[in-house]
Amino acid sequence: MANTYSQIYIQMVFAVKGRQNFILEPIRERLQQYISGIITQNKQKTLAIYSMPDHTHILTSMQPDINTSDLVRDIKSGSTTFLKNEKLVNDSFTWQSGFGAFSYSKSQSKNVINYILNQEKHHQKKTFRQEYLQFLKLFEIEYDEKYLFEFYD
Repeated sequence: MANTYSQIYIQMVFAVKGRQNFILEPIRERLQQYISGIITQNKQKTLAIYSMPDHTHILTSMQPDINTSDLVRDIKSGSTTFLKNEKLVNDSFTWQSGFGAFSYSKSQSKNVINYILNQEKHHQKKTFRQEYLQFLKLFEIEYDEKYLFEFYD
């Protein structure tokens, strides 16, 4: 978009359906690279990505001509097809519906990148449920418990 200038940083969080541990270490890096490719194809920029066995965090720098829901839809759909076609997961793999999206300023981006890249260490102290509820509280997002991710912690 000509003469449009923006600085939008969004952290997206989404989980594997049933919170099954499908994203194991041997495939994690390939999945992250594939997801980054989807983001690039959508003309956005991946700043950080980390896939835990049952959920994924991504920080992107986004242009205003795409909405977050469309990008997450493309990421989930494309990555599911990739994982199944490459036989990296079994046919029951799918992402849960919905996602979290949290916005940040440029000054916060370095801390968010560090947070995402250190997910493994972070989850030694806090469950995914605790983490996600903390995001909702921190960002003052009203929610209905029945529409949250399936938590099995």
